[in-house]
Amino acid sequence: METAATNRSKKEKLKLKDTESFRDNLATAERDGKRKWVYAQKPKGTLTTIRTWLSYLYFAVFFGLPFVHVDGRPFFLLNVTEAKFILFGKVFWPQDFFVLGLGMIAFIFFIILFTSAFGRLFCGWACPQTNFLEMMFRRVEYFIEGDAQRQKMLNKGPWTTEKIFKKTAKHSTFYSLAFVISNTFLAYIIGVKELEKIITEPVSQHLAGLSSIMIFSGVFYGVFAFFREQVCTAICPYGRLQSVLLDKNSMVVAYDYKRGEPRGVQKKYAELNQDLGDCIDCFACVKVCPTGIDIRNGVQMECVGCTACIDACNNIMDRIGKPQGLIRYASENSIEKGEPLKYTSRMKWYTAACGLVVLILSAILFTRKDIDATIMRTPGILYQERGKDSVSNLYNIKLANKTQAEIPLTVKLEQKGGNVEIIGKTYITIAKEGQGSGSFFVVLPKSEIHKRKTELKLGLYEGDKKITELKTNFLGPIED
Repeated sequence: METAATNRSKKEKLKLKDTESFRDNLATAERDGKRKWVYAQKPKGTLTTIRTWLSYLYFAVFFGLPFVHVDGRPFFLLNVTEAKFILFGKVFWPQDFFVLGLGMIAFIFFIILFTSAFGRLFCGWACPQTNFLEMMFRRVEYFIEGDAQRQKMLNKGPWTTEKIFKKTAKHSTFYSLAFVISNTFLAYIIGVKELEKIITEPVSQHLAGLSSIMIFSGVFYGVFAFFREQVCTAICPYGRLQSVLLDKNSMVVAYDYKRGEPRGVQKKYAELNQDLGDCIDCFACVKVCPTGIDIRNGVQMECVGCTACIDACNNIMDRIGKPQGLIRYASENSIEKGEPLKYTSRMKWYTAACGLVVLILSAILFTRKDIDATIMRTPGILYQERGKDSVSNLYNIKLANKTQAEIPLTVKLEQKGGNVEIIGKTYITIAKEGQGSGSFFVVLPKSEIHKRKTELKLGLYEGDKKITELKTNFLGPIED
């Protein structure tokens, strides 16, 4: 028979589970700073299945997008070396930097709003780091080395033939995948055609390109084979931003401590007449976490919102006959008040603001003109007298063609009573995706000049088709 002291000891242990102190160091680091390797168990459940199918879509887009071309140009290209960017088939040159700047500002604004309302939903469901690590490299690891416990035993065991074979197979596969990813990544920068030249032509002609592929391959291999979750906890700036962007209404992966505490198995403490929560302290949520945290300690910076703990906990709840949702998407306020997560007015406003940002980005991308032109009156030259009744000004024009066709342009004066005289040819030719320049006179009769500076409207035409209209000033002999 158990003594009163034994019962008291059990109660103290039970109480201790309610008052566990929060850690003051990273979950993947020992107190002395040494790396603590995470052996995450393979999650199973509804959310994991959905994420798996979404990852297939992401991989198809990532590996397939460089091969998509629209009107002879890539659909998506970030050619930093040539300062040429193509987004959704639209080409952007250095003179479009303000457009890219506005786009980046709008994108950052979107990230802030999205995170404030929906937490790290992007990290768990769409981040390339999470998808490649969890849905590709870790799956390969499970296939070759087995589940978490077998991986742990293999790493601690001696270097047998089996261990050497498995480690060689795993890391060879890892590097092969990293090599494919690096080639695809490089295709986004230099284009598929240039990448094909690096692969097919002699190495001596493409030393820089080959070096880039090897460097990228090494970086991706190191990240997914060794660095892993440390990218999310130590490098990614978005992960650090969440601490200042989240509040009590933000949607996060959360443990319902109201329902789950105090933890323990009811049968084990039945004689204590203690009402226990639904959490049986099985650590299933901890075992599947890819960043090694205990979600029951609350929202933590390492949590990437991958929902593995939700599936693991739901499976346990099904086994013990308890309702699912002990760990779920929730907000701090919804847990505190015991209410389901609501689509609050704040979240509605944030969603509307995000939608507005998307519209602004779309407008920036799709309303941009294919021809950029800059007209300046030739510096250092005043007006020229043309007989007794006319005056002319000399102008320079610079043009940028963002289309795939060569365009001959003519300049016409939109106002009546004057004309344009292009120096040289009667039109200015701009090469495809190139630049052009020219000079021309604008001639106005003195009867049309009523002040020192007269505003002119000049139209650029491709044949009879008006491309754009520009404004400039005409300098005349009459004082204001």
